[in-house]
Amino acid sequence: MNKSELIEAVAQEMNMSPRDANDVVCTILDSMCDTLVQGNTIEIRGFGSFVIKDYGSYLGRNPKTGEKIKVPPKRLPFFKVGKELREKVNSKLKYGSA
Repeated sequence: MNKSELIEAVAQEMNMSPRDANDVVCTILDSMCDTLVQGNTIEIRGFGSFVIKDYGSYLGRNPKTGEKIKVPPKRLPFFKVGKELREKVNSKLKYGSA
């Protein structure tokens, strides 16, 4: 599912115009982005959580030239799946069949 498909699904489920659904989806996503930029965690019970992981700088290598380069520190968002979502996804698997 991409963003436009999500907007369409929200519009149909909530009986609203696609323009209003777009505003709702964009507001939610913008709020989530702003929260992560501030370094805070987002937790949605039953779905999962988004956290920021900090990575320090390290000495890397340019694959073309072999030259050593210093890679700067970075922060990346990371998604941890919630128990309910994990169980829902795995409930479709048939164990023991090959």
